[in-house]
Amino acid sequence: MHGDSPPLTLSQTAALIGAAFALTAVALTSLGPLLAGSAWWWLCAIVAGAVFVSGLALRALRTPASAVPVLELVVLVAVLTAFFGGGTAIAGVLPTGATFAHFGELAAAGQTSIVQQSTPAIAVPGILFVLALATGLVAVVVDIVVVSLRVAALAALPALLPLAVPGFIVEGGTDFWTVLLTGAMYLLLLRVDVAVRRRGELAIEPEGDTAPRVTPPRRTPASSTVGATLGLAGVGLLTAAVLAQATPSITNPYLFGTGDRGPLFSRGVNPFIDLGEDLRRPDPVPAFHYSGTGRERPYFTLLTLDRFEGDVWVASEAPLQEEQTVDAFASPPGLDLGVARSLARTTVVVDDVITTWLPVPYPARSIQGLRGSWFWDAESFAVASADDDTRAQRYVVTHLDLDPTPEQLRAASRAVPEELASFVELPGGVPDVIGETTAEVTASAGSPYDAAVLIQRFLRGSAFSYSTEAPVEQGFEGGGFDVIAEFLDVREGYCVHFASTMAVMAREAGIPSRISLGYTAGSRGTGTLAGEARYDVDTHDLHAWPELYFEGIGWMPFEPTPGRGTVPEYSRVSVLADPGATRAPAPESQAPATDGGPVIPEDQAGGTAAGADADAGAPLARLGMVALAIGLVLAVPGVARRMVRAWRRRRAWDGPDAPVSAWAEIEAAAIDIGDPPTPFESPRSFAARLAERDGVAGDSEARAALERVLAGVERHRYGPRPAPPPDHPLTQDLDLVVHALERGLQPAERFRAIAVPVSLARPRESGVQGRPRSAGA
Repeated sequence: MHGDSPPLTLSQTAALIGAAFALTAVALTSLGPLLAGSAWWWLCAIVAGAVFVSGLALRALRTPASAVPVLELVVLVAVLTAFFGGGTAIAGVLPTGATFAHFGELAAAGQTSIVQQSTPAIAVPGILFVLALATGLVAVVVDIVVVSLRVAALAALPALLPLAVPGFIVEGGTDFWTVLLTGAMYLLLLRVDVAVRRRGELAIEPEGDTAPRVTPPRRTPASSTVGATLGLAGVGLLTAAVLAQATPSITNPYLFGTGDRGPLFSRGVNPFIDLGEDLRRPDPVPAFHYSGTGRERPYFTLLTLDRFEGDVWVASEAPLQEEQTVDAFASPPGLDLGVARSLARTTVVVDDVITTWLPVPYPARSIQGLRGSWFWDAESFAVASADDDTRAQRYVVTHLDLDPTPEQLRAASRAVPEELASFVELPGGVPDVIGETTAEVTASAGSPYDAAVLIQRFLRGSAFSYSTEAPVEQGFEGGGFDVIAEFLDVREGYCVHFASTMAVMAREAGIPSRISLGYTAGSRGTGTLAGEARYDVDTHDLHAWPELYFEGIGWMPFEPTPGRGTVPEYSRVSVLADPGATRAPAPESQAPATDGGPVIPEDQAGGTAAGADADAGAPLARLGMVALAIGLVLAVPGVARRMVRAWRRRRAWDGPDAPVSAWAEIEAAAIDIGDPPTPFESPRSFAARLAERDGVAGDSEARAALERVLAGVERHRYGPRPAPPPDHPLTQDLDLVVHALERGLQPAERFRAIAVPVSLARPRESGVQGRPRSAGA
């Protein structure tokens, strides 16, 4: 707290905290386009309110100022424990070691879900925890700035954090009206702070019989303070708008993406929604082309989703491990030596897929030819980069071509290994239709393998049809419980619905399952690649399919989507022990090769290199835009301070109030450098103190200029009649004094005075304007 700031009463503290809460709550609404529903906002408002109210209560109990933020953090932890403790806390609010471990898991899950979901994202528990924690910390910072330090103008910085976030995620950035309303709340906070400060100063009366009695000065014209406040807020709003619009949306850096050509996974990822949008696009975009030596053409996996949260499937993404480089993979989980296998080699040339995840056949053994640092995940064998993406990559994957027999699959143990227990877990609230359908479909199954084949046969049967439009028209996009229940009733959908339904039904039947996202095998292209027939894959080949685990064989893909891909040999209906089973439809034929297209020589196959060069500077340009926007935010206080100084210099040029404006600017400069006037210090004693500062003491011209401004103020304030206009402009005297004060500062002090001008939040001008009027004046 500043030395000349009078102590706050409880009502004044409540007024400041109420305005600070309003600013924080309104700023949070800027996250609305990113998240579905409104429950997340109410949670964040409750958390922020708990922090602010606890701060008010602590001050009412006269808690030492330095202890208030610490205790507010304790309250924040207690509130988070109450909402997210998950039964690990004592009495529901006292955290234990298990509570903090659970918090860590929630934070990691939230981060992963934020990356993988598109907007508007479902506010799963991990996201809610991250939001609540961030909101609580912002509330603590705002409380410190507004109430403890009494620098309300700086509350704009934490409040701008939620305003800036949409600019990094969605096209168009933050909504203009949200920025405007947040600016209005910021103005309200500034006005409350000014009113509280002035009321507090006027409430302090000089004590003692000999204390001076000074007639209160006339009030500062409202236009001056409102104008300065509006100027500051205008610059802040302009900067916020520039930040919200200039910061780049995340169009391709995390998971799936096709650059600027379409919506697929282009804002993070909820693959089940964005995959459908891309499949519905009339004109496909080339993804990659390949050739291979395998017995069958493979599917290409990008990412595996293994955790089902009831509303959405997400991946349990583990940190990249330095030793798991792609030059050698481990043996795939669960695969025994008795399963027939052969090595295959697939050469891939990327066209327009721009992602940090690599399309790779499962299970890979090694990859050669990649640019950058790439690592594989121990569970899913998904391949991700730490410092590059798939743009214009050409690589060769050596992978296993597995050929298990139905007997081996049928003989797999029913017991689920402990490390795979999470792959059969389903959250509470499973709709009855899912359990009933699973029991009916798998009633004749003699083994988990037979149950899997029966579920696949059921979904590929004539009762179901493939449609990318029906889910949109009837409102059941996605892969959650409610969507699956609706899909089982409507029986129309695309790969997302078939894959998620089979994966959930498999778990209901006790079979570990997960969902892979990637591409089918594509269609025959023209020409050759690496001496083998070329195949082309585009965005219409995007696909989701379930993988089921069988002990001794490992993870095996199934194809429940009719009209898409190829049914694996080991999962066709003919393998069932049920003699009444009918044969499944023959594998869908791939589209015939097109004629008339140019044959691309192998040495020119990576045809997107030029485009990659053209885009190489995009990340640097975006970083530059972000840096510029952040610089503008940080410059707001300094720019506003210069505007106020320029306004006072104009008023100091001439007129009867010129000395008042010049003196007000000298006081403001002294406040910025950390040497403010005390509440009842006379102008002469204050000037004497300034004259002894480094930079002024040795400058006779500056000392003389200070004396001239002081004389003018004293004549104006204490003279028997209105002071005449100065006989020369005081602007030059003002500049001499201010520059001398700044010249005596150390570099760090000078930077602080420019970047954080605290005088904006502590106006002194009303303390010098006006003069006492005697009865005979």
